[in-house]
Amino acid sequence: MSTKEFLIKKLKDKTAGVAILGLGYVGLPLAVVFAEAGFRVTGIDPDSRKVDSLNKGVSYIPDVKTEDIDRLVKSGNLTATTDFSVLREMDAVSICVPTPLRQTGDPDMSFVISATEELAKYMHKGVVVVLQSTTYPGTTRELLLPKLGVERGLKVGEDWFLAFSPERVDPGRQDFTTKNTPKVMGGITEACTEVATVWYAGAIDIVHRVSSAEAAEMAKLLENTFRMINIGLVNELAIMCERLGVDVWEVIDAAATKPFGFMKFTPGPGLGGHCIPIDPLYLSWKMKSFNYNARFIELASEINTNMPRYVVSRVMEALNDRGKALKGSKVLVLGAAYKPDIDDVRESPALDVIGLLQKKGAVVEYHDPYIPHIHHEYDGWHMDSVADYMKSVREADAVVIITNHKVYDYKAIIESAKFIFDSRNATREYARDGGNVVRL
Repeated sequence: MSTKEFLIKKLKDKTAGVAILGLGYVGLPLAVVFAEAGFRVTGIDPDSRKVDSLNKGVSYIPDVKTEDIDRLVKSGNLTATTDFSVLREMDAVSICVPTPLRQTGDPDMSFVISATEELAKYMHKGVVVVLQSTTYPGTTRELLLPKLGVERGLKVGEDWFLAFSPERVDPGRQDFTTKNTPKVMGGITEACTEVATVWYAGAIDIVHRVSSAEAAEMAKLLENTFRMINIGLVNELAIMCERLGVDVWEVIDAAATKPFGFMKFTPGPGLGGHCIPIDPLYLSWKMKSFNYNARFIELASEINTNMPRYVVSRVMEALNDRGKALKGSKVLVLGAAYKPDIDDVRESPALDVIGLLQKKGAVVEYHDPYIPHIHHEYDGWHMDSVADYMKSVREADAVVIITNHKVYDYKAIIESAKFIFDSRNATREYARDGGNVVRL
């Protein structure tokens, strides 16, 4: 029996040891899905707080229920450790570590490199490795393949197997989860794709095979570049409609009545989350090595990146129309998460809006029911959420709605606030532009 056949047998009968490197928003749900399917899963993360929490049966991610973690830990199907040496006993390894951008806009591959170097220490025949961290096309072949196989004399596709499968996590979503969201799988060789597909198909409903790791890497970037560019389009539309004196929200709703050839996107104060603001820039960065400028991506990025500044300028103008300067005014920002009803602040435009308001001399507070504290990594400021947001609404010279959480009482906010700038159309049921409400 060949190495491939033996590994496939272990994957099919769930006797293969599974390791997940990185236990964040992507890795932990994946670990739970594999454990629920009957695999014995070991989560590996250098953060001892995460590891301790999981081994106590407690989840730290809202999308993963504590009762599920507790049940899987007690059954022995899920455990966590900071010790990478357990990898020598594993048959299947998924890498789910962050891939942020540096402040300069270049890809920060340090987490992937670190995880790969740790895995390389314990590489052996008969293991399948799947990279899930979003990255530029070529990463799996150019970065992982040499370190894990070539330098150790292991032949990929025969002795071990390597593939890429992009993560498709949408925090806070209930209808599409890790289990029922189709997975794209592309291997370094056809045998790699086959083995990795067998593994993932044992826990995930649909696995879509593509011809290469590069095709899978590119598919992920297309998904989020599509969204980034269309959001950039409607953000620019909002700017144009404001100058034309037209309600952009009415225009978008009208266009969305077309049953074909149109997909609704809405404007906002900027892009947030790990995927949309970052992933397309990985592709743009990669194409520069081919002397090619990804013009759509760069233009959309320019528009989206400027939206927090545009929001602050609109707030300043609206306050000026009411006889007040932004400098010295008390401003309450409602919502710090990058999207409604979650506790994820990654790349949230709220951070930029708050920072810009502060630089203009405003006295800024914020409230978010899901995020008690926020910290701006680059500017170094720290802020705590106010305890009583309605009290702050009444006291503020301006209330700026950045995240349209469902828990907010928008009717009461409108009735109590002196002035509201609504960047999300959250007040649409209770007020149009005019009076004390101005919308993006």
